[in-house]
Amino acid sequence: MKLQIFAPHWGNAHIARDSWIASVKAAGFDGIEMSLPLEQKEREAWTRAIEDAGLLLIAQQWETVFHSDFNAHKQALRELLQNACAANPVLVNTHTGKDFYSFAQNSELLDLADSISQETGVPIVHEIHRSRFSGHPMLLMPYLQQRPQLQLNADLSHWCVACESLLEDQAEMLAQVFPQVRHIHARVGHQQGPQVNDFRAPEHAAALEQHLGWWDQILQQRQARGEAYLTITPEFGPTPYTQTLPYTNQVVSDAWELNVAMMQLLRARFQD
Repeated sequence: MKLQIFAPHWGNAHIARDSWIASVKAAGFDGIEMSLPLEQKEREAWTRAIEDAGLLLIAQQWETVFHSDFNAHKQALRELLQNACAANPVLVNTHTGKDFYSFAQNSELLDLADSISQETGVPIVHEIHRSRFSGHPMLLMPYLQQRPQLQLNADLSHWCVACESLLEDQAEMLAQVFPQVRHIHARVGHQQGPQVNDFRAPEHAAALEQHLGWWDQILQQRQARGEAYLTITPEFGPTPYTQTLPYTNQVVSDAWELNVAMMQLLRARFQD
């Protein structure tokens, strides 16, 4: 199975487009995961530059988080997903719904995503994320039961926080979720937060091994189904995901450096 590893644009928007794309290429990533501009000319400038660099694209939408009103959220989701699919990416990763919307409301949003995916031919995956429809395992289960075709992006660091554990007691639940995973966000979380300060530190060894074990299972299941590839985005993020020192707000680790290191670890583990 081919592993395709993407660099997250999150936390790097302050860097000029061409300089950042060059850094991604030089680091050895296969592609970029990013939220694309809504303005067509600017969106096409990004997609053209990514393609010219020989990189792949995963389009992301997360901006619906700003819309708590259901109708506004649905309208924004439609616009953002259509914009993302217009770039013809490998797939679209979406932050869908809210944990306080009803089952019927979130189902309506999932139906909308399905229809856009069918119209455009672009796969759409829904990110496991706090405060979304998938913010806790037991929130997600009813949707899985009714939607065997539901495709997920496994960012399991969020469930570590939501469940205040490394999910040691939820193997049965994870066994139901893993077959639905098409994409992974490779960030290491812990019982009290979605991001350890440095996954290589010995004090985080247990959390790292737990996450690696989950990713192992997902990859093995995709291999068993005859899938050709698995996409993964290391996604250590900027502050407040990256912790800071009191008073000075100085970051205690460099998110970009961690993402490059995670990419190298994944290649060594899964491809060597």
